[in-house]
Amino acid sequence: MSIFSKIAAGEIPSYKCAENDKFYAFLDINPVTKGHTLVIPRKEIDYIFDMEDDDLADFQIFAKRVAKALKEVIPCKKIAQAVYGLEVNHAHIHLLPINKEEDANFHSHVTISNEEQKEIAEKVFAAFSAHK
Repeated sequence: MSIFSKIAAGEIPSYKCAENDKFYAFLDINPVTKGHTLVIPRKEIDYIFDMEDDDLADFQIFAKRVAKALKEVIPCKKIAQAVYGLEVNHAHIHLLPINKEEDANFHSHVTISNEEQKEIAEKVFAAFSAHK
């Protein structure tokens, strides 16, 4: 079982931003930007482009809903999307609130307190839940 599957199952604590029966979104513990969110499928699959077409479409639609909720909570111009998938063998999408392209630099990180992470996650979860 991957670390992301354990997070989605509640075996490892996370700052939950959104969920449904197929997908789970949570704040990154080493964020590039304030509100940096990871979106994962609950079904373990290593490579995003190995997903079935319908599942990939649903994954993107779920990520879009999370991005809209995130943008309501974190003041920014846009939400950037990145897919790398080399560090953890579980498909995932990074959502990054940005004001300029340089904000999506994965070589720099921001420090956010646990209290602020918790507050952000709760607000994103509420915004996500309000728009079904």
